[in-house]
Amino acid sequence: MNKLYIGNLSEEASSVELESIFEEWKIPISSPFLVKTGYAFVDCPDEKCAMKAIDALSGKVELHGKVIEVEYSVPKRQRSSKLQIRNVPPHMPWEVLDGLLAEHGTVETCEQVNTETETAVVNVKYATKEQARQAMEKLNGHLMEDYALKVTYIPDETAQQDAPQAGRRGPGPRGSPRQGSPGVGPGARPKLQPDVPLRMLVPSQFVGAIIGREGATIRNVTKQTQSKIDIHRKENAGAAEKPITVHSTPEGCSAACKTIMEIIQKEAQDTNFTEEIPLKILAHNNFVGRLIGKEGKNLKKIEQDTNTKITISPLQDLSLYNPERTITVTGTIEACARAEEEVMKKIRESYENDMAALNLQSDLIPGLNLNALGLFPSSSSVMAPSMMAAPSMGGQSVHSSFSPPESETVHLFIPALAVGAIIGKQGQHIKQLSRLTGASIKIAPADGPDTNQRMVIITGPAEAQFKAQGRIFGKLKEENFFGPKEEVKLEAQIKVPSSAAGRVIGKGGKTVNELQNLSSAEVVVPRDQTPDENDQVIVKITGHFYASQLAQRKIQEILSQVQRQQQQKPMPGGQPPQRRK
Repeated sequence: MNKLYIGNLSEEASSVELESIFEEWKIPISSPFLVKTGYAFVDCPDEKCAMKAIDALSGKVELHGKVIEVEYSVPKRQRSSKLQIRNVPPHMPWEVLDGLLAEHGTVETCEQVNTETETAVVNVKYATKEQARQAMEKLNGHLMEDYALKVTYIPDETAQQDAPQAGRRGPGPRGSPRQGSPGVGPGARPKLQPDVPLRMLVPSQFVGAIIGREGATIRNVTKQTQSKIDIHRKENAGAAEKPITVHSTPEGCSAACKTIMEIIQKEAQDTNFTEEIPLKILAHNNFVGRLIGKEGKNLKKIEQDTNTKITISPLQDLSLYNPERTITVTGTIEACARAEEEVMKKIRESYENDMAALNLQSDLIPGLNLNALGLFPSSSSVMAPSMMAAPSMGGQSVHSSFSPPESETVHLFIPALAVGAIIGKQGQHIKQLSRLTGASIKIAPADGPDTNQRMVIITGPAEAQFKAQGRIFGKLKEENFFGPKEEVKLEAQIKVPSSAAGRVIGKGGKTVNELQNLSSAEVVVPRDQTPDENDQVIVKITGHFYASQLAQRKIQEILSQVQRQQQQKPMPGGQPPQRRK
C-alpha cells in the first residue's frame, strides 16, 4: 500500500507544488507526481512513508484555497473486504470500537497496526465486500471523541497480481524502492514466510549507536543478517528502554541479535558505561509457561547449557494492552547469543503447536497475541495479516461427533463475581459478545447461594468458540478478577459420547498424557461417570486460553475420527460394504 491518491486539488495545482509540500513535510517519494484535473497519484518508497503522508497532509494542508485529501490509491478491481481505519482515538476501549464496527456488518478480524502517530490505526476485515463498502461510506469522517476517522481500502493483492502490468511507469509495481528496502534488487533476500519475530529491549541511550549516522549502522546490520529490523523509537516516550523487532529466519534473527549486542557493548566501552547490560527478550505470555517447563526444567537446562542466568518478569506487569513478558539473560555475548537461540527455539515450537492445532491462515500474525481475538492491543509483530480462519484439523472442519454440524457446546466456568462483568449493563456486553463472535452465550443459574463459580454455556462452530472464549478470558484479565501474579486459567468442559471416552483417554492413559504434554492444559476424564440421558460423559480441560483451545481442538479431532469410523459401519438392514478386489 505505497501508492497514494491526492484528491480535492485545484485545477491550478502542479507537480512542482506537490513536490514542495512533500519535501516540506519530509515525506520521500519514489516516482514523479502524475497530476490529473482535480487529483494526482504518487508512489512512496514504503508503507510507513505512505501512512505518514496520509496522517500529516490529508485534511490539513491547503493548496490554492482547497484542503487536499490524501489516501491510498486502490483501483476498484482491488477493493476487498478489508479496510484500514486511521485516526482512532488513543486508548479507545476495544468494546467501543468493536461495537461501532459491528454496526455495519460482521467483523472477522480487527488488528492494530504499529505506527509512530499519536492516534491508533487498525486493519479490519468484514465478512463481505458489500459490508466493507457500507462501513467505508458510514465510518469515513465519523467523529469519535473529536477525532474524525479516516477509512481506506486495503488492496486485494490477488487481484493486483492478476491485473495486467502494462503501462505502469517505473521499474517495478511500486516505482523505485528506497535503498535498503527488503526484497529489492539483485541478491535481495527472498520474501519471508510468516515468522515469529525476535523482540528485544535495549537501553534508550544506545539506540542512536544501533541506528548509526544517517541510518548507516542499522542498514549494514539488516544487509549482513538478511533481516528486517524495526526500532520503535517513539514508543513509550521517555522510557529507559526501547523495543526492537527483528523479522527473519531463526538464523537471521540470532545473527542480528548478536550484532546488536556487540554494537551496544562497543558503545558502552566508548562512553565509559560500566553497568552490566543484559540481553532482554520480549515474549508473549501464552508461550512463557512452555518455555519455563514443568518445575522450571526447560529454563534450567538452557541456563546450564549456555552458562547464563535467566529471569522472567512477573505476571503483574501484564495488561490487556501489553501481553508480553521480559526474559532477561545475563552472561557473555557469546553465551547470551546461544541462550537467545534456545529461548526462541522453544517459543517457535509453541507457536507452531498452536498453529497446527488451530490451523489458522498462513499469514496469521506471529505470536498469536490478542489480536487474534479481535481485541485492541499494542502489537509489534509482523503482523498485519488476516487473522482468523475457522479452526480445523487436517484441513477438515471439526465438529463434536454427536453435535449438530458446525456446532459445538462448551461449558466454561468463571468466578461467580465476574458474572456481572460478562453480562454487562442491561445485558449489553453479553449481547455484543454473542453478536461479534457468532456464538450463543448463556450464563447458567447458580447451583446455590454460596457457589464460587458459574457456568457459561457457549454454543457455536469452532471459530466462534475461539473468539468467544478468548474474549471472556480477556475480560476477566482486564477486570482484575485474577490476582496480579495469577495467570487466567479456567476450566472448560466438553461432553463426549461415552463410547468415545476411551479414545480420548487412550490405552493406559497414553492419549490424554500426550494431549497434556502438547497443550500444557490439564485434561481429565473423571472415572466412574454415569452417562447422561444422551449417553455422554464429561471431559474437563483446565489451563490458560491457548492451552485450553489446543486441547479442545485435539479432542474434537478425536471425536471427528470416531464419527467417521462409525459412519463407515454398515447400517442395520443396509447393504454390506463391497469387498475390495
